[in-house]
Amino acid sequence: MINFQERLQSEKPILYDGGFGSQLFARDIQLANSALANETHSDAVVDIHSDYINSGAEAIGTNTFVASPLHLDMAGQDKSDAQRLIRLAVQHAKQAVTESGKDVYIAGSVGPSPGAIEADSGDTTFGIANDDVREAHKLVIHTLAEEGVDFLCLETMFSAKEAAIAADIARETALPIAVNMTYKWTKERRTGNEIYKTDWGHSASDLLQILASGEFSHGDNLLDYINIIGTNCGAESKLTEHTGMPYAITGTQQLHTAMADMEVNNIRMMAYPNAGMPELDENYKTVYSQSPTEMAEYVSSLLDNGAYLIGGCCGTTPAHIKAFRDAIDT
Repeated sequence: MINFQERLQSEKPILYDGGFGSQLFARDIQLANSALANETHSDAVVDIHSDYINSGAEAIGTNTFVASPLHLDMAGQDKSDAQRLIRLAVQHAKQAVTESGKDVYIAGSVGPSPGAIEADSGDTTFGIANDDVREAHKLVIHTLAEEGVDFLCLETMFSAKEAAIAADIARETALPIAVNMTYKWTKERRTGNEIYKTDWGHSASDLLQILASGEFSHGDNLLDYINIIGTNCGAESKLTEHTGMPYAITGTQQLHTAMADMEVNNIRMMAYPNAGMPELDENYKTVYSQSPTEMAEYVSSLLDNGAYLIGGCCGTTPAHIKAFRDAIDT
């Protein structure tokens, strides 16, 4: 199998996996922190990876989205368990790949810190200190690299500044880096333009400018170290045209425009949205509004708009990924 950096040179798109936490819920595994499943439900973790691989995923993400010491502490768990849980997560992903006998890349999942960070709060008495954020990301990212992931996937980032902090650490590993933000629909009062922005008010253009500014990287332009930039998650509560696959397409279009405006080249685009809007069924269980067939109908449009790595986030299942695989192959 060629290394992931070489794979990115191919014009053939890469299929990523789908939701992980929602697959744990589907197995009635509900924990204070999903990373704990790496120890308490190891077979289920391997099975979820295997299901996505068997559905055609060429890359899978480790169960480390909330494995940082900050998240464990928030869940009332021992922060010192973080490194051990991360190592187990990579081992489980590797086991699934080995058992499949297929060529599958492993992405080290790096989620956002819980709550506000000082870089965005504007008040050093509020939120998590940037030094603590940096240290937590350093532990997660370097442990993932030591365990042998193929690339690092910074995902569901609400703060472009935190994304820059994490990317600055990630470049120390020399691994390929993906940076994915999660946006919501906004409308500019002055122009009437619809612009996707994070909860911190960062658009795709803001992300590129902050990464390029060197503010969190000793003056270095982080865009020189990043291989993939994209959009993931993102579930509006009312606007169906801005959730699920339509959200991914619009987000990709806006990112493409921002990259063109800044003349950013040689960076691939990634998109993996939620399966539409989360809803409660008659048994008060969370279900999502977009079926595999409905989402797969948008795959060709997503690819046409420049997405190179595609997959799913919350609520997407192996059935969704199988439908995406069929759509890509046809």
